Amino acid sequence: VLSVLPMRAKSVRSEGGSLTRLGWFVVGQRNPLLLGMLAVILALSAMIPRNQLNEDALRYFDETFDFRRAVDFMEARLTGPYTIDYSADSGSSGGIAAPEFLRGLARFATWLREQPEVRHVSVFTDIIKRLNKNLHDDDPSEYRLPDEKELTAQYLLLYEMSLPYGLDLNDQINIDKSASRVATTIESLTMKELIDFEERVQREVRDNIPALTISGGAGTTFMFAYVTQRNAFNLLKSTTAALVIISFLLIIAFKSVRFGLVSLIPNLVPAAMGFGVWGLADGMVGLDIAPVMGMTLGIVIDDTVHFMSKYLRGRREIGANSPEAVVYTFQTVGRALLVTSCVLVVGFLVLSFSHFALNARMAALTAMVIVFALIADFLFLPPILMRIDKKKSV
Repeated sequence: VLSVLPMRAKSVRSEGGSLTRLGWFVVGQRNPLLLGMLAVILALSAMIPRNQLNEDALRYFDETFDFRRAVDFMEARLTGPYTIDYSADSGSSGGIAAPEFLRGLARFATWLREQPEVRHVSVFTDIIKRLNKNLHDDDPSEYRLPDEKELTAQYLLLYEMSLPYGLDLNDQINIDKSASRVATTIESLTMKELIDFEERVQREVRDNIPALTISGGAGTTFMFAYVTQRNAFNLLKSTTAALVIISFLLIIAFKSVRFGLVSLIPNLVPAAMGFGVWGLADGMVGLDIAPVMGMTLGIVIDDTVHFMSKYLRGRREIGANSPEAVVYTFQTVGRALLVTSCVLVVGFLVLSFSHFALNARMAALTAMVIVFALIADFLFLPPILMRIDKKKSV
């Protein structure tokens, strides 16, 4: 289409223009820019540890969603939105009737009910206590666990035979009566709080209830918590591997180990600055924020490759010295980098207005990283190149 349609090309004066003036400004202020940018980068990078691998899945939706309003209403007036299931194993068939097992299970349920996050605990021992009370003429003092395994087994048999079909205890005990389920309803927790709660549960059972063997907590809440954790770590490893491979490819493309390694600096700096600002502004990194570094890596590297290739062309083919090559780079590729970056930033900023937090937070940080990439390529990379590249030819 471009070859067919008539187009009027405007004459461009290479020695003028705002980007050319920016290039000469960078050349003239290269030392202050190098030190100033280095200070800003180090200051923002120091804020990265403020980020925590954490998220609250229910807060992905803002108050405009019916689901979010219903969950908030339920949590405020009814019960918690999350359920965690534990399996207490007695180690033998019919072992759930053993007094030692029941006492340990009841102690575990009592401890759970004392935790501030827990709204309700459904446990098999409550049924046995109530049966013991009912069969002693509803004497409140008999609301306790039987002291004999055979008596507990008889209570259990009597109770199950009295239930209509489909309403047995298979939702609380397994077929051979060797294990029992403890269903725990908790309030809305972040991923980190949920994992901390699970570690506290396992530590309590291990240290204070040795007669009880408890499985790890099960439920969709834990599934998402560990998915986020594994996703973040795997993204970090894959991004690191990508940087190593890309640096090797850039060394080959630029035919220089020095320039290939220098190109890594503007590739790493934008993400470091972005996550530093995020640590100051929010600090919560979940499924939305963890992929940003991998997502923006291609965009950031693309800008760096354009800048470095034009710089090396100015040095090798035109024969310009380092400052002149920097100005040549601004003249030839500066406008393209500026326009593409602005288009991408505006596009992601539109997405940042989404009512779904996964989209909005990801878009906001991505736009921030792209801006920092442009700043690094325009104000930080040229002073570095002029500092390390003082030869007449390369």
